[in-house]
Amino acid sequence: MARVEAKIVVPVGVDVAFAVSQTQGEIRYRWDPFVRSQVLLDGASVPDKGMRTRTRSRHGLTMVSEYTSFRRPNQVGMKMVRGPWFFETFGGGWSFRPVDEHRTEATWRYVFTIRPRWLSRLAEPIGLRLLQRDIDRRIAGYARGCEDPVVLAAVADASSNNSPDT
Repeated sequence: MARVEAKIVVPVGVDVAFAVSQTQGEIRYRWDPFVRSQVLLDGASVPDKGMRTRTRSRHGLTMVSEYTSFRRPNQVGMKMVRGPWFFETFGGGWSFRPVDEHRTEATWRYVFTIRPRWLSRLAEPIGLRLLQRDIDRRIAGYARGCEDPVVLAAVADASSNNSPDT
């Protein structure tokens, strides 16, 4: 299984760091350069374990994913349920570790396998380069979101309204 990873320290506490990563709609599109559209499925209004989401990437590819874990404020995991034909499997994980009260280390990972298997020897190195570039851009956008007053206000507003995420 191939794996790409990106880490960054953001200037917010772990609760806020986690909340920013789980924003939805216009707030999400404000910081996430990868996502062109994203909706929670099955009538869900907030992310949680077992919930599914449909995401359209900036590349025009669509994937339906399921949250396999959701442990606020430290960890989120997802797996592809349906997606581009060339992924046999695809999963993502985001973890958040407090550095101190006002800083958090965020780690984002993707793991994947390519199909058909005979093509993986050639396609996997290409996938690793492309996905590493995407995850690097994405975590940089996430870090900007952790400093964006509009994003932070939306997260604070959602928190004060007892709504888990925006």
